[in-house]
Amino acid sequence: MSKPIPTQPGAGAASPPMPPAARWALASLSLSMLLSALGTSIANVGLPTLAQAFNASFQEVQWIVLAYLLAITTLIVGAGRLGDIFGRRRLLLAGISLFTAASVLCAAAPTLGLLVAARALQGLGAAVMMALTMAFVGETVPKARTGSAMGLLGTMSAVGTALGPSLGGVLIAGLGWRTLFFVNLPLGLLALFLAWRHLPPDRAAGAEKTGKAGFDVLGTLLLALALAAYALAVTLGRGSFGPLNIALLLAAALGAGLFVLAQSRVASPLLRLAMFRDRVLSASLVMNVLVATVMMATLVVGPFYLSRALGLGTAMVGLVLSVGPVISALSGVVAGRLVDRLGAPAMVAAGLVAMVAGSAALSVLPGLFGLAGYIAAIAVLTPGYQLFQAANNTVVMVDVPPDRRGVVSGLLNLSRNLGLITGASVMGAVFAFASAASDITAASPEAVAGGMRIAFVVATALAVAALTVALGSRAPGRAAKVAA
Repeated sequence: MSKPIPTQPGAGAASPPMPPAARWALASLSLSMLLSALGTSIANVGLPTLAQAFNASFQEVQWIVLAYLLAITTLIVGAGRLGDIFGRRRLLLAGISLFTAASVLCAAAPTLGLLVAARALQGLGAAVMMALTMAFVGETVPKARTGSAMGLLGTMSAVGTALGPSLGGVLIAGLGWRTLFFVNLPLGLLALFLAWRHLPPDRAAGAEKTGKAGFDVLGTLLLALALAAYALAVTLGRGSFGPLNIALLLAAALGAGLFVLAQSRVASPLLRLAMFRDRVLSASLVMNVLVATVMMATLVVGPFYLSRALGLGTAMVGLVLSVGPVISALSGVVAGRLVDRLGAPAMVAAGLVAMVAGSAALSVLPGLFGLAGYIAAIAVLTPGYQLFQAANNTVVMVDVPPDRRGVVSGLLNLSRNLGLITGASVMGAVFAFASAASDITAASPEAVAGGMRIAFVVATALAVAALTVALGSRAPGRAAKVAA
């Protein structure tokens, strides 16, 4: 990126139609994105059944979800860099194959330990899929349609998130828990065929040129260890923060320091530190973390508010919680088209304005209008999120050099995952503290409503901070070129 305010191709005019070849390529990328999102959401609904099937505690079966998320978080940047070096097409095919094979291993697992190990392998495949889908957009879609492509990928991610709980519930009730993972087999094979048939071949000459420098194994390991320590620090303990959490945070800080030191000394680093002098890229990553933290508040606080403060039954809570993902799925493609027509930088700001309004509404409207106020606020927040995601991904990826697309795409996905992980811990702690209850599951409706209000006041402040970063990154003369 050479300018702080990139000129989005096609901004202000109707975008040209997408070529048929690009449509088929985008279909394969969309299915890959759907599968990686479905892999997270479909397992959550099965945890009670899995605890019973393996005669395990809830803390033990939580590793079925945690292993998948840890694998994605720790390996996604390395996966993107591997694609840059050795070829994105062949690596994406390998990632889809691994995800599909690991899904079969999950379904056939005879013990909880083997199931967790298979889920980690499935997460590795998902990391490759998530890192390379956005990177491929630059090779398969005309620049003038980048926003639409990013919007579609956002829609498919939302569809996977929304579909998981309902599909999982039906599968468990009808056919048993193993079908939670078997369902990925036909979808994975279809994604593999579409990717093999329609994705452009790797540029052998470019891959050889880059490959001579080698893959930064030490940097990848240090980053993975630092990220794993941080993720465990903020997820273990179910709300408590003890000596183990502090030790993990210190390990994460040490790992991060060693990683930065290693990157400054190796010939072919995993991340060129100079790339973070690009204010647009750095701002986009910071905004991604803040925005994901805000969105996680709806997933952490929402269920407690709906059940404890409003007194809704389990089925009704599930139905209301599905409103956000459904709206996201419906608004993703529209958001992408707005990005193409009006320009990515303006739509980043517009999306964040909507998120500020939605977060503020969640702190006020539910207290005034109950369920109607909650749904109305969500109906403002989630389209704003989709608009931000489509625009932010576009503004970063549209001008990234081809040999850095994988690693930059990995960074975007990593920043989002870190925001979700941090949000689950931080926003949950804010909610519990504001509720002034030692056990949030037994808190009074008034206490839960008060906690909800304060939590979304904090979320609003985070959204305002993201908007401030967006406006600051557009100030003249503040960007540097991404290191190639």
